[in-house]
Amino acid sequence: MDEATKAAWNEANARANAAYAARRRRVTIDPITRLEGHGKIEVFLDREGDVEQAYLQIPEVRGFEVFSIGRPAEEMPQITSRICGVCPTAHHMAATKALDDLYKVEPPPAARKIRELVYNAFVMEDHALHVYILGGPDFIVGPDAPPEQRNVVGVIAKVGVEVGKKVISMRRRLRGLIAYFGGKAIHPALGLPGGVSKGLDPEKLPEFKQLAEDNLEFALFTLQVFRDIVLKNDGYVKLITSSDFTHRTYYMGLVDEADKVNFYDGKLRVVDPEGKEWAKFTAREYRDYIGEHVEPWSYIKFCYLKQLGWKGFEEGKDSGVYAVAPLARLNAAVGMATPKAQEAYEEFYNTLGGKPVHHTLANHWARVIEMVYAAERMVELVNDPEITSKEIRILPTETPTVGCSVVEAPRGTLFHHYETDEEGLIKMANLIVGTQNNAARLAMSVDRAAKGLIKKGKISDGLLNKIEMAFRAYDPCLGCATHALPGRTPLRVRVYDARRRLVDEATQG
Repeated sequence: MDEATKAAWNEANARANAAYAARRRRVTIDPITRLEGHGKIEVFLDREGDVEQAYLQIPEVRGFEVFSIGRPAEEMPQITSRICGVCPTAHHMAATKALDDLYKVEPPPAARKIRELVYNAFVMEDHALHVYILGGPDFIVGPDAPPEQRNVVGVIAKVGVEVGKKVISMRRRLRGLIAYFGGKAIHPALGLPGGVSKGLDPEKLPEFKQLAEDNLEFALFTLQVFRDIVLKNDGYVKLITSSDFTHRTYYMGLVDEADKVNFYDGKLRVVDPEGKEWAKFTAREYRDYIGEHVEPWSYIKFCYLKQLGWKGFEEGKDSGVYAVAPLARLNAAVGMATPKAQEAYEEFYNTLGGKPVHHTLANHWARVIEMVYAAERMVELVNDPEITSKEIRILPTETPTVGCSVVEAPRGTLFHHYETDEEGLIKMANLIVGTQNNAARLAMSVDRAAKGLIKKGKISDGLLNKIEMAFRAYDPCLGCATHALPGRTPLRVRVYDARRRLVDEATQG
């Protein structure tokens, strides 16, 4: 072998070794699983095999807000519900309430109660989806179980076929209620500015009363399942309360006049990491309190508390990072508005050491408590004599200008903001969904879990699943958070070497 050939051989061998070392220092989880939308996790390791940084990357692209410009405002409850097939009712209801505000019309009591009944049915069945199918398998089957068992089939094998049938039946019946009022369960056509499109026939009342009672029984059954499977397992409790899944941040949630949890209406209450009220505001004031930050490695926007400013992915009282969704709602409120949910709420805080609870995985327990509240609230609403009134809409007469609304989607606080011309055509639309509100804390949770779990390059499938559990606890919806549109994606690809130096870049747009 001559010197030139030998030098070329050595250079090629060095490149191969460098490429191998680079691969050893980078772990990719793609796609991440059991969530709505598409994302991946990139974990970068140092030479010792510990984690330098982990990123939750969302490659879907935003677009729905621009897509809405020029459309009649009355179409927004149908347009925005198409963002996601899992939580269309949340967007439908937020859009409907934004139209109320846009046209300055207050729906009659029966319409408001029908909306809230439908919305609590939606929250209940959506939470059941997460508890038993998306997040639940990590606890019911186990985080280290084989991947082919960490799903609904594995859950049914663990808890029994009859329980599986009960879950499917209850979700089907709840969706039937939504379809009764909205024509269909996936993309309901219920909300109108000033009311609803269909009232409650008194002849259907006995059926819905029975559904509400059965639903409450199912929620309480689910709470007991959580106690038996999760809370009685010392390993699970240790995992939930570990520092790998803990962040001290602010929390935001919708509360009623008594500062108790409400999914449909109220004011936004924000508490600091010590649990003290930091702010309370209406939907129309959201821009005074919430800012949106952009990072180059993700299409999701990172929300923060504007008056504190964006300080990066940091926790603590000086940081603007906050959380929404079940755990945040319980932390932001002073209690639950129904008795059995209040009992579960008190058990939650007594067990975990008082308010606020900062453990990310405690979202799962909080979610089950919200199921109890949603079920109890449904019982209250179907037994309200006013709900069968035939007065279900007040026609708007005002000229539209600006409309803002807020609801609590299962995945967290959801804002809709529209501005129109005098003919009601959309000039500007801004949507902030639960997963955007949670985006900064989500990124921090994935990074902390990776740093806490990966040591000296030792990686297993179960360990990577535990890193996924950090985002799965939030039940994120990445389609909602990025408002994805079909078609050509404005994509930028950057290639880095083993030392993270930029080698090449290509753009598609």
